[in-house]
Amino acid sequence: MSQPPKFNPESAQLLGTDGHLPALPLSRLLPDALRAYFANPPAWTQPIYEPPFSSRPPAPASVLLGIVMREEPTVLLTLRTAHLSSHAGQIAFPGGRQDDADADEVAAALREAQEEVGLHPSHVTVLGCLPMYVTGTGFKVTPVVALLSPEIRLQANPHEVADVFEVPLLHLMNPANHQRHGLQWQGVQREWYAMPCESPEARRVIWGATAGILRNFYEFLQAKLEP
Repeated sequence: MSQPPKFNPESAQLLGTDGHLPALPLSRLLPDALRAYFANPPAWTQPIYEPPFSSRPPAPASVLLGIVMREEPTVLLTLRTAHLSSHAGQIAFPGGRQDDADADEVAAALREAQEEVGLHPSHVTVLGCLPMYVTGTGFKVTPVVALLSPEIRLQANPHEVADVFEVPLLHLMNPANHQRHGLQWQGVQREWYAMPCESPEARRVIWGATAGILRNFYEFLQAKLEP
């Protein structure tokens, strides 16, 4: 069974950026606009497939793409601890594998978010789900999009989460910030998005499945509604 290589995602070949695509305006990213969009979503599907690193069947998982309703909305993200068995040290949404006790994908995302960062469901308004994202590491991930109250008080689970932080949604919905990287590994060309984010505290790079889901969110919001 193969394992993904360990490397700096930005050290691989830069295939390009997507600055030729339009950035989404702030007016389209505000809570009322997002509620209206999910109430009448486009007929949009974006099948995602990453070449698998192993032969095991993908396991169901859910993540919470949480948008904090600040004056300029932000996306809630975590930095995974370095000792975890998968995606260690990477930036991720709160989330994880679905349990048999979870009623559905939404319940799994809410449970995982509460376990990982102490996000109470009473501060969450679920808007809907994006199409499933299949990862090369063996997960069928359902991204659950939700609005989060700016009054949230979070506490990271130190076993799983090294840090919790927010990135402006406006930055993430600008394709000029979407780098495309790639490399050949075991005879397969692998490509991924990387989204560098600068702040006074740190420089972070969102990449892999998290960046892919954010790119899908951009494509979803760009999709035109059917007549």
